[in-house]
Amino acid sequence: MQLPDWAPEGVDLTKPSAARIYDYILGGGHNFAVDRQIGSELERTAPYVAETMRANRHFLRRAVRFLVAEGMEQFVDIGSGIPTAGNVHEVAQQENPDARVLYVDIDPVAVAHSRRILKDDDRTVIVQADVRDGDALFESDELRQLIDKSRPIALLLAGIMHFIPDEDDPVAIVGRLRDRLARGSHVVISHVTWEGQPPEAIEAQRLSERTPTKIIPRSKAEIAAMFDGLTMIEPGLVHFPLWRPDDPADVVEHPERYGAFCGVGRKD
Repeated sequence: MQLPDWAPEGVDLTKPSAARIYDYILGGGHNFAVDRQIGSELERTAPYVAETMRANRHFLRRAVRFLVAEGMEQFVDIGSGIPTAGNVHEVAQQENPDARVLYVDIDPVAVAHSRRILKDDDRTVIVQADVRDGDALFESDELRQLIDKSRPIALLLAGIMHFIPDEDDPVAIVGRLRDRLARGSHVVISHVTWEGQPPEAIEAQRLSERTPTKIIPRSKAEIAAMFDGLTMIEPGLVHFPLWRPDDPADVVEHPERYGAFCGVGRKD
């Protein structure tokens, strides 16, 4: 099969990618057959898991609008994935045209495509980096040229920390990133949970074991620990529909069916 023009040379078309599966679930067009196969299986066997992925994107957009209203002008989005409609830079710059966004992803497909579509945007840049190596990220040329580290930064960790295994100590990883931020910065986290989820949802989460980036669901307490050292913004750590909904009608009867928690913390 011939590679599409947006894919980097050498990418393996037989191996699924979490970023491309997510792109497929969100209705994007930058995925391969192997990604669509897993994505379709997810939607068929556990449609609420696919709904959770879409709810995560809706939460992220609300959080970005909130942060711009709070005066945030700099965004670092780690685990940004493949750009789809309504990405962080589009939302932020719609509210504030001067907003600057650094996208960060470890997936070479996500990075290659992002570089192509962002090449004419001098306020939005992509860098290939690993969330586990915050020192390398914060010392990268891309970050130093775009982001003023002496001023507040909105650090976005939406749907990324549940890919970090326990042995890598995700709480410590977030802590090291937090310590790099100036006072007044904010940290956004959303994370998959096993709490309150039916067996079929847990089974669907195990589909990630067929990708290089396995999902590790965690308890609310474990996710809350990632906000240590931060002041939680109301309404705290909640299920997606409960975090500052655009419309009260968006709050469903059973918000726990979205198998994840989300929140925003401020570094005072």
